Amino acid sequence: MSAPRLEIRNLSKLFAGRKVVDDVSLTVMPGQVTCLLGPSGCGKSTTLRMIAGVEAPDGGSILVDGQVVCDARQTLPPEDRAVGLMFQDFALFPHLTVRQNVAFGLSGAKSAIADRVDALLRKVGMDRLSDRHPQELSGGEQQRVALARAIAPKPRVMLMDEPFSGLDDRLRDDIRDETLDVLKGEGTAVLLVTHEPGEALRMADEIALMRDGRIVQQGAPYNIYNTPVDIQAAAFFSDINVISGTVHGALTDTPFGQFLAPGVADGTDVDIVIRPQHLKIDFDRQGRGPNPTSIEGTPARGVVQRARFMGASSLVEFQMDYDGSTLKAQVPSVFLPKPGTPLWLMIRRDRCFVFPRRG
Repeated sequence: MSAPRLEIRNLSKLFAGRKVVDDVSLTVMPGQVTCLLGPSGCGKSTTLRMIAGVEAPDGGSILVDGQVVCDARQTLPPEDRAVGLMFQDFALFPHLTVRQNVAFGLSGAKSAIADRVDALLRKVGMDRLSDRHPQELSGGEQQRVALARAIAPKPRVMLMDEPFSGLDDRLRDDIRDETLDVLKGEGTAVLLVTHEPGEALRMADEIALMRDGRIVQQGAPYNIYNTPVDIQAAAFFSDINVISGTVHGALTDTPFGQFLAPGVADGTDVDIVIRPQHLKIDFDRQGRGPNPTSIEGTPARGVVQRARFMGASSLVEFQMDYDGSTLKAQVPSVFLPKPGTPLWLMIRRDRCFVFPRRG
């Protein structure tokens, strides 16, 4: 098994006595994309700057291919870390052509530099525009040039800070996919900072979810999404419904029958979380009672409050007869019942998360 290309251990940073990065550790393997995901101000970009060498950590160590580039005893300058950087503003030199931008900073024989630049421009589909200047290019074309320039020195690690946020939605998906193909082909370890869950789910081999300077959960996108560590982690990836209850004998009463809460002490208030796409409308049974062999709970009646068409789906809000609470169901395609329409709802027990309530 190959060794980590990037490894950070117990990294910390203080500003004005406040820890903005707190004991962060992670590894990135060659050809792997890891996303640092979290809300603005959680410490993502500060972590990236410390790895790049433009910000000094107050604790911890950083290793690239097993070599310490920063710890309590030594700190290598940014240019000696074999780390590339890509930012959302592209930072291309306006007075240089595409070819000159990509070649900037490369050393060695002129012929070798020219060959490297030509190969990269072909790889990112910019070889026909090599003599143009950045201001003559579209945003997507500038992104491709910035990528070629960043990987031209063959960095072992690529750090990307919201690099696609300036692109329109339709272009963004194509550029993201093309960028990952190029980086994986180069065997580069990629650490991408983003605040967009959809981007992290689409791009990452692994996600590190940050909050208040700490990594609160780390793993493959599927696991992060489907086994959130707490209610905040669940809510960060999508809208959620929260059903409140209290545990008695390891069971919690809900509009959909009793739910197991194993290991939770009696009298504990809990939140049962389910995403809108997992709340189903019971068109078949319409409240005729639960199926004892099903993982679905007891059907519960709600009254439509509003319905909105979202494009690929519709979002319908219900007020539940059981306790007056509001729940949302995401229904594929077009489904726009009138306000006041009573309907029966079901949930999948295996799609619910039970968390002890905090505070």
